[in-house]
Amino acid sequence: MPSELMYQIALTQVPMIGDVTIRKLLDHFPTATAIFQARRHELERIEQVGSARAAAIKDFTDFREVEQELRFIEENNIQVIFYGDEKYPGRLRTCLDAPALLYFRGNASLNAGRMVSIVGTRQPSAYGIRICEQLVKELCSNGVTIVSGLAYGVDVLAHATAVAAKAPTIGVLAHGLDRMYPAAHSHVAASMEQCGGLLTEYPRHTPPDKQHFPRRNRIVAGLADATIVIESGMKGGSLITAAMAGAYNRDVFCFPGRAGEWYSAGCHELIRKNKAVLITCAADVMNAMGWERTSVSPVAGRQPSLFVELSPEERTIMQLFQQNKQLHLEDIYVLSRLSGSQIAVAVFNLEMQCLVRCLPGQIYEPVI
Repeated sequence: MPSELMYQIALTQVPMIGDVTIRKLLDHFPTATAIFQARRHELERIEQVGSARAAAIKDFTDFREVEQELRFIEENNIQVIFYGDEKYPGRLRTCLDAPALLYFRGNASLNAGRMVSIVGTRQPSAYGIRICEQLVKELCSNGVTIVSGLAYGVDVLAHATAVAAKAPTIGVLAHGLDRMYPAAHSHVAASMEQCGGLLTEYPRHTPPDKQHFPRRNRIVAGLADATIVIESGMKGGSLITAAMAGAYNRDVFCFPGRAGEWYSAGCHELIRKNKAVLITCAADVMNAMGWERTSVSPVAGRQPSLFVELSPEERTIMQLFQQNKQLHLEDIYVLSRLSGSQIAVAVFNLEMQCLVRCLPGQIYEPVI
């Protein structure tokens, strides 16, 4: 009998069935298995499914290819993370076009407390290289996981700098995990798997086709709390990622550059149009995000303190849990009447003190 994992993979390979449709199906059926076992008329009456897509699901028979994918996954120590899984990135889950299925190889947490995407030109200047290295080193020393796309230039430099700092860094790929593009970055990618990881929505045998890169960029943007553009021209993947981050209501930051230089034009345009905040160092990012600038140890394994001094904002939030076992982040905002920045700081500090934990879907519950 096919397993639930087999049905999950198969669902992403059904013709005409995309990520949004899968999410709509999961609103009506608890599992991928239930979707395939449903009757055609049950599928047809679901909005955005209809007769053609229902027929595509019921007529799908290519389970031999799915079995081969499962063997590849098992042989290469790959994690398959479905949209409904607990390990699915909570930040990405809030994006309407989030992938239904992710393939991940590595050790990093996709739900780390602080995550920042760093993108930029493939041809950074000496200035761009210097500020990228300095930024990544300082962010890593403050417990920030670095996300990027393993492309030439700023992307791979950000990854390599994080690896040198022995800090977690996640590379989002535009192809399957059976290859590495560009091949020149294979050694960096291999070292990333030790304390970071490689993430993709594409199964094996998927080549790095041109149309895959903009889709890859939505994951780079959606996986993190904020996106930082180091240097960029007026066109390219960096600006696409920044635009997607803005659409997801994530913070976007840019370094200013020398006036008149092509590699400064994109950042200057984002700043000019108020689509990004100007920064000059990591401290600017930490302050804007409300992150305390001290080294942060992983939350896992820490014990809650018995005697904790809470700020007024933290006390307000903890009092809400006296009447509620769980609260969505939006409910905390409404009930506490605190500002978004106050809540971000307070909730993070409560997590660091092991007083609350974050569940999938931005839902919080008290630990003690």
